[in-house]
Amino acid sequence: MSNSSCSSNQLFLQPLWDLSRTFVQSAFFPVIFAITTYVGFCLPFVVLDALYPWVPALRRYKIHPDFSPSAGQLLPCLKLTFYQHVMFVFPVTLLHRVCSPDNLPLDAPGLPELVCHVVICLLLFDAEFFAWHLLHHKVPWLYRTFHKVHHQNSLSFALATQYLSAWELFSLGFFDMVNVTLLGCHPLTVLVFHVVNIWLSVEDHSGYDFPWSTHRLVPFGWYGGVVHHDLHHSHFTCNFSPYFTHWDKLLGTLR
Repeated sequence: MSNSSCSSNQLFLQPLWDLSRTFVQSAFFPVIFAITTYVGFCLPFVVLDALYPWVPALRRYKIHPDFSPSAGQLLPCLKLTFYQHVMFVFPVTLLHRVCSPDNLPLDAPGLPELVCHVVICLLLFDAEFFAWHLLHHKVPWLYRTFHKVHHQNSLSFALATQYLSAWELFSLGFFDMVNVTLLGCHPLTVLVFHVVNIWLSVEDHSGYDFPWSTHRLVPFGWYGGVVHHDLHHSHFTCNFSPYFTHWDKLLGTLR
């Protein structure tokens, strides 16, 4: 790629990185970013669930038309998310910041580099989570001790996405950290990857199958999406990959 091409790609993202760099330097940024992004993505689905009884047109997009989460289901999920981020995620990110302070680059990444790294991180995360997820379903002690919390809500809704044990939350965070570190991802790429990853996980648990849902936009059935993951919550013995379908196809666990 020519120098002029690299330069134009970097300039495309430079204003975004200049703005982001101001916030990324704060020790409070990772936990605030994680919570606000997650809750922000969940909120539209919470509103849809609130409107659902009065808007019959939504019924055609609901995977389980007779189910709408109650306040008694939503509030514990929200409470657990805030509790774990404040009590666990924040101390860990603060310790990491103190032990290895970031030397943030002045230049933004090129757009092809950012897109390539985000796609690779998603594929790596999908493979790691598939192995972790399958193991926690096949070993009864692991399931009872760590993963059963997430399956307490058998019918999915957006705020149940992060209804997890602390071990599961840290495991998924560890996969994220290892992948971006091994690839040497630019900090802006890391932010974009986290946004995409959070959105896909919330969509997977949303309970809504829209014409514009991700699994309908990705061709050839490569991406499972919300319907794929809902079957996992219903049957427990299939569809262990969070996003793509190739690992379940290879191991015969695709339904």
